[in-house]
Amino acid sequence: MLGAYLTDPGRRGLGLKDQVFQRLGIVMTPISQLIGTGSKMISMAQVPIRLAADYAGADADMTLRLVEPIKSELRRHSLMNLYNSIELPLLPVLLKMEMYGVALDAAFLAELERTLAEQIRVLEHEIYDTVGHHFNINSTKQLGDILFGELKLPSGRKTKTGYSVSADVIESLRGKHPMVDYLLEYRQLTKLKSTYVDGLLALMDPLTGRVHTSFNQTVASSGRLSSSNPNLQNIPVRTEVGRQIRRAFIADPSFVLLTADYSQFELRILAHITHEPRLVEAFSKGEDIHTITAASLFNIPVAEVTKGQRRLAKTVVYAVLYGQSAFGLAQITGMSNSEASEFIKRYHETFPNIKGYVDSTLNQARIQGYVNTLFGRKRFFPEMRTLAFNERLALEREAINMPIQGGNADLIKIAMIRIQNELEKRKLKTRMILQVHDELVFEVAVEELERVKRLIKGMMEGVARLDVPIKVEMKVGRNWYEAEPME
Repeated sequence: MLGAYLTDPGRRGLGLKDQVFQRLGIVMTPISQLIGTGSKMISMAQVPIRLAADYAGADADMTLRLVEPIKSELRRHSLMNLYNSIELPLLPVLLKMEMYGVALDAAFLAELERTLAEQIRVLEHEIYDTVGHHFNINSTKQLGDILFGELKLPSGRKTKTGYSVSADVIESLRGKHPMVDYLLEYRQLTKLKSTYVDGLLALMDPLTGRVHTSFNQTVASSGRLSSSNPNLQNIPVRTEVGRQIRRAFIADPSFVLLTADYSQFELRILAHITHEPRLVEAFSKGEDIHTITAASLFNIPVAEVTKGQRRLAKTVVYAVLYGQSAFGLAQITGMSNSEASEFIKRYHETFPNIKGYVDSTLNQARIQGYVNTLFGRKRFFPEMRTLAFNERLALEREAINMPIQGGNADLIKIAMIRIQNELEKRKLKTRMILQVHDELVFEVAVEELERVKRLIKGMMEGVARLDVPIKVEMKVGRNWYEAEPME
């Protein structure tokens, strides 16, 4: 599966049966043929031994038959080293992280559940009061009829079943009627409650009090890890109520949580890849890159940059990095198209090598059909030339960002492998329990804390030699909220 993923990271259907059909042209027996479906489904233990043996034997046989074709493809695309030095050694590391899991404060979650339920109930009444009558807030049709039929708000797109009430449509109505603001808060709180509070309690192991996420190595086309059941990488941290959920993740008695967060990692990788002098200089001197960018965009001295200007500059930086157009930037920031276009133009004038990187990366994607990271990870785009305009733009954005985001993923994976090996070699009690984008979370025995902090910081910052220093910020707390890295 890992080998097949590396040769086509944008592909779905990496399971054994899919690969056997695609590569060998053989249709394997579906499991449903043995155990049935729905209410008539039986367990594998009830399947006659002869049939179970044939099924299991076919799995083993076909797995072996796939080895050489996949190895051959890995060699053809020069991906064997990436496979052997990063993806394969990461497997046992992720296994240990999944087995350890993360301890939960069930009492805190139960209290938070009660608090959110009460807040949601109050918001329901506010929504009814502003509309003047009761209705089913969670009914797409009823909500659409009230917003666009009854309240006469400007409607977005219409679907076959009525008005669209998607998140972006409702967000565009913010401030146009009191009901909309209540609705946005209602949706946010109900999602937090169902997905994270109720969801975490349901998935918690009742014996250990821990929750065990699954880390997925073969989902994100950039090489980044993802997390599911529960998804611990998408816990919202932009709002205080979202961040409160992190209080539920705690350390065992006599342990603390330690977070180690790579500071502006993607921008440092960008500086290394582009050799952009202004970026390299700023990171080498320890200057704040977003403040410097803001000073340039607004044509003012660094000392006069406000928090709002820095925030806008940060948005522009990442918009350009993710291949966003002037129209896209205008949508995000509320600027006019001409203002957004002017900001992007000034950004490229400040950092001219970045424009060169964007152009050369797109050129490589079009001509060679792929882009790659410093470690040889590839994202293939064979279909780019033939796609419709909007689809091609989306792939171009992915191509621009992939060498940066994929390089980030490679480096974090290398750090994880080295740290896990070192923790085991030194027979430490500390365990790595989570990976969330640029952040690693550890459960550290109190007596090991200072030693482990030095070890992890040194290994993460020394993961590779870049043109700019790699910086890691660390925080310690009894729970994940307390140990949350600062902005």
